[in-house]
Amino acid sequence: MKISNSLSAFGTAAMAMAIASTAFAQAAPSAPPAPVIAHGPALTGVCIFSPDVAVGNSTVGKYVQTRLQQIGTQVQSELTAEQTAIQNEAKTLDSQKATLDQGTFDQRNAALQVRANALQRKAQLREREMQATQQKAFGRIGQELDPVLRASYQQAKCSLLLQRDAVLISNPAMDITPAAIVGLNAKITQFVFDREHLDQATSPIASPQK
Repeated sequence: MKISNSLSAFGTAAMAMAIASTAFAQAAPSAPPAPVIAHGPALTGVCIFSPDVAVGNSTVGKYVQTRLQQIGTQVQSELTAEQTAIQNEAKTLDSQKATLDQGTFDQRNAALQVRANALQRKAQLREREMQATQQKAFGRIGQELDPVLRASYQQAKCSLLLQRDAVLISNPAMDITPAAIVGLNAKITQFVFDREHLDQATSPIASPQK
């Protein structure tokens, strides 16, 4: 079997949701243990792989989750501070309405509206930047995982690789996801990245750090 040149064949979209899936799994209450299943013999040459589990349970995947949360908090703080300032000035202006002439009030009110509109545009920009940041960070993990997956595939002497989400039940002995996680952890644990700036030229993600 010829392995695809990228992980897109194994569900890049699913991999991009690894952080959300992992966070939900951590927050959700513990489910009752699944019933024990007696599996038949593992099929020779048939292997199973889960990209979202591989990314979500890898050291670098957990690092990216934490880093994205940090960047998101920074963005929220920035927007909240500006919103609070505008709201406070609007309250002040409203309290002074009776003492201001109509022209002055209208001018200051219009200036506040301009700032509010600018803040809305900034919030929309930050949302797109966060999406681009997540996409780029997960893309980097995909690039690092691709050769690891190939090596795991060859080491397990696979002839057919199936995505776990497309299989209802399978013998765990056919799953090469744990081996891929070990390989990915040995290769990279974190890399430096920051929020993408779509209104500026973006810089490439730095070299990996062990």
